[in-house]
Amino acid sequence: MQGRYRALWLNEEGYLEVIDQRFLPFEKRTLIIKSAQQCARAIKNMTVRGAGVIGNTAAFGVYLAARQSSGKIEEVRKEAKNIRESRPTAVNLMWAVDRMLEVAEKCTASDMAERLKKEAVAICDEDVVRCRSIGKTGADIFEKIMKEKNRNSINILTHCNAGWLAIVDDGSALAPIYELHRRGVDVHVWVDETRPRNQGANLTAWELSEAGIKHTVIADNTGGHLMQHGMVDVCITGADRVSLSGDVANKIGTYLKALAAKDNKVPFYVALPASTFDFSIEDGLKQIPIETRSEDEVKFIRGRTKSGSLEEVQIVPDGSRCANYGFDVTPARLITGLITERGVCEAKKEAIAEMFGDIL
Repeated sequence: MQGRYRALWLNEEGYLEVIDQRFLPFEKRTLIIKSAQQCARAIKNMTVRGAGVIGNTAAFGVYLAARQSSGKIEEVRKEAKNIRESRPTAVNLMWAVDRMLEVAEKCTASDMAERLKKEAVAICDEDVVRCRSIGKTGADIFEKIMKEKNRNSINILTHCNAGWLAIVDDGSALAPIYELHRRGVDVHVWVDETRPRNQGANLTAWELSEAGIKHTVIADNTGGHLMQHGMVDVCITGADRVSLSGDVANKIGTYLKALAAKDNKVPFYVALPASTFDFSIEDGLKQIPIETRSEDEVKFIRGRTKSGSLEEVQIVPDGSRCANYGFDVTPARLITGLITERGVCEAKKEAIAEMFGDIL
């Protein structure tokens, strides 16, 4: 791949360039990241988002730390720690930084930057392969659902964004949708807006528009109604961290979708690469750290006015406090299956241990 992907790439000077997701869907801007400090800032302020791309960006951040410090391992460790702590929930971030540090510790000062660049590219290349496999496995499952219903079309509900903006180069939850589209299947996607950052309305809808895939953006609380009336055939989301027992941390609101799916007998799948597992955690509800973010993300909303200008407006009273939990945990009992690069796996400790025993 030579370090070039749709959501991020190395430019001719060897710096990381990313799509600045804060400006989508109305403007497509890129940001050049030249230092480890800029990398940590881009992750923290959600210039880049999505578990996979956060990890990819973090990997290149460690490379940039080696480049700017001329291979001084103490400086690389310091900057890697800062990057690792930029967001607390998505385990791909920690996994990628730790993998890069393992390589860094074996390098000399003179060869560190080049070796770390190759390792960061390898991490991204592996994600590309993983996501292709997730896409094929998920598409096979969805075609089976269509066949069982004697249908030649399918309605899929998603929450947040888990497309190529989130995991290079096809995403996780959107990978089966892209694969169905390539196969010529008539697919329609219900896209949760995903308040308060509106990743569904802004990012998922933009990706699907770019791909020419039919979709409808809905308010977050609409999904249950659609399921009650048979308008959803299957739900699929990505994940930011998955415990050994199959509990899934994902964007806030995922748990409620899983509850509605269970009550209406709608299959609820989670798509993830193996790097999203945290095998050190068994009880996701008790042990996975949940990020709390600024009240302003709830108080204000950004959009385009009728005159065409982009503006941020306040939507709550001045005196009201806001709570902004970034993620929730969906218990394994609500999940139909985990779609991984190795196939579909039950959300149970025994099944996960059997499929991924070699990396436990």
